[in-house]
Amino acid sequence: MSNKPLAIALLLVFPPLAQAMGLRAFVALPVDKGGSVARLQIERNLDSDSDLAVANIAYGISANQAILLGLPYRLSPAGAGRLGDLGLLYRHIIWQNDFANGTQRIGLLGGVVIPGDNGRDAALQAGLVSTWYRDRHEWDIDLLYRAGLDERPDSGRYDISWQYRLSPASYPDWGVAQEWNSVLELGGRWTQGNPALHQVTLGLQWIHPRWVLEGGIVRDINGPEDTRLLLSTRVHF
Repeated sequence: MSNKPLAIALLLVFPPLAQAMGLRAFVALPVDKGGSVARLQIERNLDSDSDLAVANIAYGISANQAILLGLPYRLSPAGAGRLGDLGLLYRHIIWQNDFANGTQRIGLLGGVVIPGDNGRDAALQAGLVSTWYRDRHEWDIDLLYRAGLDERPDSGRYDISWQYRLSPASYPDWGVAQEWNSVLELGGRWTQGNPALHQVTLGLQWIHPRWVLEGGIVRDINGPEDTRLLLSTRVHF
């Protein structure tokens, strides 16, 4: 008798600690109670000859609640104002449906943006995040709006990410050592007074039980039409 049904059930109860998610956002990844995830991402803009590092941390308050932090820092060019704004988000999963070969969930986002430079004002932020995972496919969709305080303009973003598991085609009867995922994303960034900038991202993820190495190419569809390279790693504790 095959042990595949038992393996699937065990994967639902004890899933691999490291999982797929989009490259451009950090709000969809599930985090167990008391667990944490750290990610460091480097972005190289080939057209403006600039480099940006983004550090993210997620901490699980409970099975349905998490705190998400993000802080960018401009590596180059040198000069003032290199430290970006600290983004603080609280995520509450309000609906989840787990089944034999996947899951669905919807979460609410809320938090603040704390300026890293005294010349900028703070902002309040709120949004939604949704995940649909079945077999070898996963969709992550998030929408975030930032209401600027004082002189800070309003802004917003969206990300639609599709991850497809290239390998293994099906999980083994016991355990998962590693997997490869392709990533295709459509995203948008908007600041009050300016047209929205839309971008497409193509990437690859190498997932191990506790760590992930991932990278991709980001291309502006409109606006400056810049090309960026992404490389990031994340560790699950």
